[in-house]
Amino acid sequence: MTVHKNTLLVLDCSEPERLAEFYAGVLGAEVRLSKDPDYVEVAHADGVCLAVHRERDYIPPSWPRPEDSQQAHLRIMVAREDMDEAEREVIGLGARPIDTKDNSGPRDTRTYSDPAGHSFTLAAIPE
Repeated sequence: MTVHKNTLLVLDCSEPERLAEFYAGVLGAEVRLSKDPDYVEVAHADGVCLAVHRERDYIPPSWPRPEDSQQAHLRIMVAREDMDEAEREVIGLGARPIDTKDNSGPRDTRTYSDPAGHSFTLAAIPE
């Protein structure tokens, strides 16, 4: 029998509360502090979406990294008609555009870096 398990994406950064606030704003979630000051969760009513962990010697990733394979990144799915508004929201919360070509089609994908330098994309939900 397999033991029940849950998975959770944990992002490293130097300021976990600040990055958790960013993602809580992007995802319409809330920040949950823990007893460990280096670990913060971002949660919806349905459960924890992701977590953020303090790395003392954190160095932001660079994107793109042609010398390496693609890094892991967070893909946030958005209705195609809401892509422009979602883009305004994430930039207003502190995201930095990396590759935001507006291809306005079913494969509309726009890439940003969060305040700690992790890449993430807004992608149109396939119809």
